[in-house]
Amino acid sequence: MKLTTEELIKNIDKLSAGDRIELSGTIYTARDQAHKRLVELLESGNPLPINLKNACIYYCGPCPNAPDKIIGSCGPTTSSRMDVYTPKLLDNGVKILIGKGKRSDEVVKSIKKNKAIYLLATGGVGALIAERVKSFKLIAFEDLGPEAIYEIKIEDFPLIVGIQGDKTCF
Repeated sequence: MKLTTEELIKNIDKLSAGDRIELSGTIYTARDQAHKRLVELLESGNPLPINLKNACIYYCGPCPNAPDKIIGSCGPTTSSRMDVYTPKLLDNGVKILIGKGKRSDEVVKSIKKNKAIYLLATGGVGALIAERVKSFKLIAFEDLGPEAIYEIKIEDFPLIVGIQGDKTCF
């Protein structure tokens, strides 16, 4: 099923764990250190570099691109590394999470509570995934290098629903 990020958010309740989708739209990459900084900004009341309302966060640290490519390899990183920060981000509007691997019970409950969704990207195929990226730009925390926040526009990005509501594929 092909969906834009907006269509996915409107249709979250219609999806089930195990469904395969191809996602198009704007997403943000963020890993451990970027998550930590976002939560620190939220807790201190300082402005955020991105709007979290209905945001899609992809747990990824893109590699440098070759001269003829938009982006380097950009496969998913292990999602559980972000579990300590995820409920706070979900409570502040994030709706779509993309990564690989299981999530903690607390994150599963937070996904359900916030009517969000967790999508699985296939590990080990970062170069293939990079072909689905149509644009790539730095947004925040440049000092973090690949762990900075980048905005990427994707087209037909292959994913599997991992957690939606009470349903998980784990």
